[in-house]
Amino acid sequence: MHNDIKNALEILKKGGIILYPTDTIWGIGCDATNPDAVQRIYEIKKREDSKSMLVLMENPALLDRYVNDVPDVAWDLVEISTTPLTVIYPNAKNLPPNLIAKDGSIGIRFTKEEFTTKLLQRFRRPLVSTSANISGEKSPANFDEISEEIKSQVDYIVEYRQENISPSSPSSIIKLGPGGQIDILRK
Repeated sequence: MHNDIKNALEILKKGGIILYPTDTIWGIGCDATNPDAVQRIYEIKKREDSKSMLVLMENPALLDRYVNDVPDVAWDLVEISTTPLTVIYPNAKNLPPNLIAKDGSIGIRFTKEEFTTKLLQRFRRPLVSTSANISGEKSPANFDEISEEIKSQVDYIVEYRQENISPSSPSSIIKLGPGGQIDILRK
């Protein structure tokens, strides 16, 4: 794992794209503060840039850096969640416009998985985390299901957990609205 983190960091710092295991499914990632890298992920996934992607972080204390006026209910959701949860927050900031949704929101998930936690701690910036598939196709349940088309377009493929064939699934998604309104988008 140490070499994977070292190699992934080098690529991320250069604005590159990595293919990596997350606390949910395998993801395609980049520096979430780099608009050119974000654009490249849209191109790899053949995804419209009007469909925003989520951001992965390791520490809820960083939330105020990327969201204006975090609703109080958000802290409770993050604290009580026992499974991977992506929360869509209103009023994103300090992230490239091509990563933020048209309504100004951003999806953020806090990881507790060992590899991504260590990578994020060393990188000190959030990562884009989007499923490792072409837009509209089924998300891969494990590394073996990732297409060669995706693998051939990234700059680094993490070796850690490639042999794990246990099926995984995406996170739950909740959107926070005005006045603490909560909409469940995916269970």
